[in-house]
Amino acid sequence: MRLMRFKIFITFFSVFIMIIFAGCASAPEKAAEPPIFYPDPPEPPRIQFLKSYTSAFDLGAKKSAFDIFITGEKEKFSILDKPYGVAIYDGKIYVCDTNATVMVIDLKKNTFEPLQGAQGLGKLVQPLNISIDKNGNKYVADPVRGQVVIYDKNDAYVKAFGIAGAWKPVDAAVYEDRLYVADIQNRDIKVLDKETGDVLLALGQEKDETYGRLISPTNITFDKDGYLYVADAGKFKVYKLDRDGHIKQAFGGLGDHAGSFSRPRGIAIDRENRLYAVDAAFGNVQIFSKDSRLLFFFGKPANKRSGLFLPAKVALDYDNTSYFQQYADPRFEIEAILIVTSQFGNQMVNVFALGREKGRKYLTEEEVMKQIEEKKQKFMQEHPEEAGATDTSKEEKK
Repeated sequence: MRLMRFKIFITFFSVFIMIIFAGCASAPEKAAEPPIFYPDPPEPPRIQFLKSYTSAFDLGAKKSAFDIFITGEKEKFSILDKPYGVAIYDGKIYVCDTNATVMVIDLKKNTFEPLQGAQGLGKLVQPLNISIDKNGNKYVADPVRGQVVIYDKNDAYVKAFGIAGAWKPVDAAVYEDRLYVADIQNRDIKVLDKETGDVLLALGQEKDETYGRLISPTNITFDKDGYLYVADAGKFKVYKLDRDGHIKQAFGGLGDHAGSFSRPRGIAIDRENRLYAVDAAFGNVQIFSKDSRLLFFFGKPANKRSGLFLPAKVALDYDNTSYFQQYADPRFEIEAILIVTSQFGNQMVNVFALGREKGRKYLTEEEVMKQIEEKKQKFMQEHPEEAGATDTSKEEKK
């Protein structure tokens, strides 16, 4: 009986070892996956999906199944849990993992590690959003800690602004010598002195005759002319404010069709003052012209390659395109990269390229808008019952 149990054990162990070593063997090289472009053909491509990051394995980290079984070091491989904010600077992608800390994806060193300064006095509780100024200083909005925590260009902790309980900072952005912070608790944008942290102004509290006042400011960004854009989840809009807090323009509105919002989240502005706005419910990023008209959108709600699963933030960058050129189609010229986070799924940090196909003629933005308007008018004539459902021109006063 003992001999039989021993033989069974040896057989089981041998099979187990074979499985382990089979996992160590080099897998056959995968065939190249076809490129994914937006808009869909036959329209000229403007966005290409390039790559995604979720763990250290996406940087080429390798550990055999046998090593993991013997050493038990699987937990040492960094992996994102629930990311939200994202920014890129000097070859490093900084990701706010709301259930952990800020993770740093170093494209130069191929490392995936926690932010060095986020310990001790710099420890984060629930990092939600991050922005980086031209000098490499990082500003992390942590609503649970109740502060904006600042790190220098070397990722070392510097200082923190704000008193827990007095406000709830959910996003921050620097413009010139001031730090602008979205305060969802007090429903406004606090303007701080960048050096001292003193509160100088509070924008968005006064009720505008046309647009009302801010209800739930969640994400902010600036354009090249110094206008502040605020995504208001409570109003289902993105507002454009001047430096005194006056609302100058509105994008979107509550709805389930293109050009409207259901769950607006992160926003970004490109050099042409086009607005990129994430919608978590739609699972995409909508792109609006500088006069607030929808141009097109990219991304699809899916937990697979190029899919967005409850997307949260979009970051736009012109300075780090060289790190992603290898993933672009040879015929596609990259102008900028767009990084979009998904809060769940297998692909959490998704990198897209904004660009153009070589040798192809593209319509100007004015020509595109004329074409869109003609299609809209034709649709309205053919479907008059839909006219009221797609009218977003009336602003809701709150």
